[in-house]
Amino acid sequence: MTSRETLALAAVALPALTALVVAVVPRRAVQPAALAGLVLSGGVGIALAIAALADPADLTVTRWVVIDAAAGLMTGVIGLVGLASALASPSYLRTVTSGLFGARHGMRAYYAALAAFVAVLTAVPLAGNLGAAWLLVEATTAASAILVGWSGKPRALEAGWKYLLLTSLGLGFSLLGIVLLASVAPGGSLDALSWRSLSADVPAGETTLVAYLLVVVGLAAKIGWAPVHNWLPDAHSEAPPPVSALLSAALLPAVLLVAWRAERALEPAVGESAGRSVLIGFGLVSLTVAIPFLWRPLAWKRLLAYSSLEHMGVIALGVGFATPLALAGVAVHIAGHAVAKALGFYAATPLLGHEPRAAGHAVTGIARTQPSLGATMGISLGALAGLPPHPSF
Repeated sequence: MTSRETLALAAVALPALTALVVAVVPRRAVQPAALAGLVLSGGVGIALAIAALADPADLTVTRWVVIDAAAGLMTGVIGLVGLASALASPSYLRTVTSGLFGARHGMRAYYAALAAFVAVLTAVPLAGNLGAAWLLVEATTAASAILVGWSGKPRALEAGWKYLLLTSLGLGFSLLGIVLLASVAPGGSLDALSWRSLSADVPAGETTLVAYLLVVVGLAAKIGWAPVHNWLPDAHSEAPPPVSALLSAALLPAVLLVAWRAERALEPAVGESAGRSVLIGFGLVSLTVAIPFLWRPLAWKRLLAYSSLEHMGVIALGVGFATPLALAGVAVHIAGHAVAKALGFYAATPLLGHEPRAAGHAVTGIARTQPSLGATMGISLGALAGLPPHPSF
């Protein structure tokens, strides 16, 4: 096993182990154990990203694992945002008196679900097989749906169920596409669904094209591309702010990476134009749907949710154009969006403590009453709007 593979295994295993530890340690040790495990796993994810990006030509590609520059970028983003969300969680939990699991078990359930979410999310960009990637994406839904409805409020529970049902329905279409691909691939085994085998062995034809469309359309529901984005504004609005940061900054682009890998692998069979046009189409529709909402006064977290829809649309255009310059822009955009969006969601905790009405209404005058909070929100909005010198410019 190479050093990169060891780092990849550790990046996934550490948060998974943290979830198990949190489930059994005494109550007073839950938070320290969770923070220690998630901070350590975040550091390992960042180390893996540095190793992968330092030498992009040195690839690790097997039937089940892929460690390349794209995987390195996403594990770095997930590691950084996961670490920051862990550190931001105690301040959020201090504002909550009860939740879905009650005051006694709430903290344990929160950190166990958060660590499990980080574990499966870290594994998504490292999956070297379309079937394994689908299973991991579905697993992120199970872990994060609990977190979306964690507060136990009616709107949060509704958002959690909507997220669970709509994304699972979309992934059902992806599963149908995977079954079709397996039926036309030589051998018909799971090994035939590795990225390398899909690129080399899947024959051209209408069945392959239909399978590709089903896979990408199904994943689009999880990415939050319009018009299958209906869960996104509610889930981002109702989830705890540290979880919203992970959903927007890490989960959406990680699933988008799976869609991009599928397009690249099946491009020889479906054609360059057909494969890329689907991504460009989703990008244009997402931008068209998001922009009118971004011009309206919205509650802070809902505004950030529609910003996620817009930015996933921009990234879809970049991967659809697929030129070296466009893909370099995508990499910069993913990293810049992750930092700016996570900062915006973390600001929601002090914002709601200062002005509870901000949970459901647009508020003004924050810079006057809380200058530091107003500055943080302004930096996040300016960066997401693409103002220089932020990389998204």
